[in-house]
Amino acid sequence: MSTTATPTSPSRTRPQRERVPFWDNARFVCIALVVAGHAIQRLTYESDNALVVYLFIYAFHMPAFAIISGYFSKSGPPTARQMQRVITDILLPYVIMETIWTLLQFAASGTLAVNPTTPSWTLWFLLALGIFRLVLPYLALVRWPLLWAIVFSVGVGYLSNVDSTFSLSRAIGILPFFVLGWKLKEWGIVDRWRLVDRQTVPVRAAGAAVLVGWGSVLVAFIDVWREMDLRFWFFYDDSYEGLGEDQWWAGAVRLLLIALAILLTAAVFVLVPRHETWMTAFGQSTMYVYLLHSFVLWPIRESGVIGGDNSSFTWLLGLLFASVAITVLLASPVVRRVTRPLIEPKPSWIFRPAQETKTGPLRIGPSRTDPTGARRR
Repeated sequence: MSTTATPTSPSRTRPQRERVPFWDNARFVCIALVVAGHAIQRLTYESDNALVVYLFIYAFHMPAFAIISGYFSKSGPPTARQMQRVITDILLPYVIMETIWTLLQFAASGTLAVNPTTPSWTLWFLLALGIFRLVLPYLALVRWPLLWAIVFSVGVGYLSNVDSTFSLSRAIGILPFFVLGWKLKEWGIVDRWRLVDRQTVPVRAAGAAVLVGWGSVLVAFIDVWREMDLRFWFFYDDSYEGLGEDQWWAGAVRLLLIALAILLTAAVFVLVPRHETWMTAFGQSTMYVYLLHSFVLWPIRESGVIGGDNSSFTWLLGLLFASVAITVLLASPVVRRVTRPLIEPKPSWIFRPAQETKTGPLRIGPSRTDPTGARRR
């Protein structure tokens, strides 16, 4: 019997890549901001302080996630394994979570509304990642793919018939950030300038100044931002007409918001620690937090505890600290072990047995990375 390594034992034939702590730290920061933004949303109706924090977060947190996801994406023709991962990592978790949400809402309201084409709450980003995976190989074939992605993002806002069905409007809206992440990897800027290895004090100071400046602008003009419903612009979801701005120049506003999101993301990334910290391990499980945190926050939000008289600055701080705690809890080994069948389903019965290729049998195994590119533990 041969003793050579078989295709089913990749650990014997391929060395493990060195994990870069920066990316896990950045993922943790982004997912903690996602939880925080959802946690304080009800406070924004009554509290200007909460609205400032909310707008500060929403200006860049999902674009930052899209940039990270794009950085770890491949633009070549999809292999059988990559196509399988779209099913196991994106479509199946979406179906599972959407079904759970439908049943929960039925239990709460007594009305059964089955509509898998409209994602519930946070599930839109999962479908957006699937759309990104599908269109990237085609964008990679054309010249100036980043420019085209920006044109699509700005242009879709003029089309009121492109809506949230299958997250299409939102996916196209944030497509430039995903493509930017992919181009950063293709250009080699991160590796050439060693951006994830170290940062100088002046660069960090500049990043902090940008964030302080953005916060100051929000505080100084909070009445203006509330009146114009700026937060809805950061969703990249509604058309300009749906946002109440059907003028020809409305696309320029989205273009400015794209530039702002890139600037703020860069400012945050230069401040993210480059070495291993307490958050590094938790940043490896962001999809668990993303898909599960809504089940923690939804009953609290629906109970009426948040908002109204409970909209003070103390409540705001409490919810922000609680958001970090929720992030840590949902990324913990215990929660991952219990919920793994939901987040990382492995339905081998769906797929055909080993498929013959020119190079021999193709054995499709479990995913080693999540949809954002984080290597799973």
